Amino acid sequence: MSQRTLTFVTGNIKKLEEVKAILGANFPFEVTSHKLDLPELQGEINEVSIKKCQEAARRLRKSVVVEDTCLCFNALKGLPGPYIKWFLEKLEPEGLTKLLTGWEDKSAEAVCTFAYCPSGDKDVILFQGKTAGTIVSPRGTRDFGWDCVFQPDGYNLTYAEMPKHEKNKISHRYKALDKLRTYFIQNSELP
Repeated sequence: MSQRTLTFVTGNIKKLEEVKAILGANFPFEVTSHKLDLPELQGEINEVSIKKCQEAARRLRKSVVVEDTCLCFNALKGLPGPYIKWFLEKLEPEGLTKLLTGWEDKSAEAVCTFAYCPSGDKDVILFQGKTAGTIVSPRGTRDFGWDCVFQPDGYNLTYAEMPKHEKNKISHRYKALDKLRTYFIQNSELP
């Protein structure tokens, strides 16, 4: 019998590699990726994830998983949040830290939401992970988004300075994927 597959909608190969590494060899599905240009939606974290997942399932006409990552600065009441991709693209890591120049509070929360839609007309299930940390001047590699400016609480390294296996044990993505893994192991339904 062939292994069942789970379609992860992403064009980001690094994200796919990290997801597979976190889920591990014992995950009961083969994770495949499908690149799909989805509209950049506006709204609150859960709302964006649900709409994005529904649209991907509708377009592909099958069950899908999508991921949305946010970086929420506490001093800015959660911004840039789901718009971090655009802030990072325009401001680069140095600009992200400058956003907090006038604020004493440099704390932030990294939020990862995986959304699963069994099909276009079914309810979306969310799996969310959060990691508290601090925004710092860029340190480490710059090959994975804003990792170089996020230092998780309890560590003196940014995500970018950590070995991948260490980051993958504590990250917001790990926490969300741990919930997703548990769900799929406990539910025998096909994705």
